[in-house]
Amino acid sequence: MKRSLLAGLLLAGAALSACAYNESLGRNQFLIVDDSALTQQADAAWAEALRTQRTSSDAAANARIRRVGDRVVQAAGLTDRRWEYAVFVNESPNAFVLPSGKIGVTTGLLALVRNDDQLAAVLGHEVGHVTARHAAERYSTSAATGLVLSGVQGAAGDYAQAAGAIGGLGAQLGVLLPFSRRDELEADRLGVDYMQRAGFAPRESVNLWRLMQAQRQGSNPEFASTHPSDTTRIAALEQYIESRGW
Repeated sequence: MKRSLLAGLLLAGAALSACAYNESLGRNQFLIVDDSALTQQADAAWAEALRTQRTSSDAAANARIRRVGDRVVQAAGLTDRRWEYAVFVNESPNAFVLPSGKIGVTTGLLALVRNDDQLAAVLGHEVGHVTARHAAERYSTSAATGLVLSGVQGAAGDYAQAAGAIGGLGAQLGVLLPFSRRDELEADRLGVDYMQRAGFAPRESVNLWRLMQAQRQGSNPEFASTHPSDTTRIAALEQYIESRGW
């Protein structure tokens, strides 16, 4: 009981001291770390990806993502850091971002997009995650959830060994993954803003996700996925773009 109480008190104290308002999102965030604290880990992950994954030496492809990416980064007001890009040889259309300013895209993604506007939609989405500080927020939420679960399981004694897996799954489905789906939709919205500021066509973001939807073989149900369904994502983008008159 003491351990459970301590976990609750620690979490309450962290929540009171770590609430930060993100103007880009228009909401408060729970942050017990900031992006700078994740830089070393992010850079190590980037170096590992470059070391272990095959990268493309196609000069035109690499120049393309730098050209489009730099325009999006400038539109987002994030030129205060050194951005790096890489094209990874992988047939699956995908992209990722690290909070230290590293963006990776796959050859499969470059083969899928029909124009630079659609590429800008992808890169804008990834840059949106950085502006939104989603990595730090996810880390903070995960750490706090782990603190509570460890306290409750400690108070439960041996029964915790049997219930631990259920508790972890409940925390994942009920707490962590819904935030991740929200993060994805927020990054979509920010990415469209950056596309428009950079001179790209925002409506191509909708066309991009229709392409993704058409090529996808199957997916997890939305309630058990870290990403919104394609249908949800397309509808949200259409509504937002329409509201902005783009």
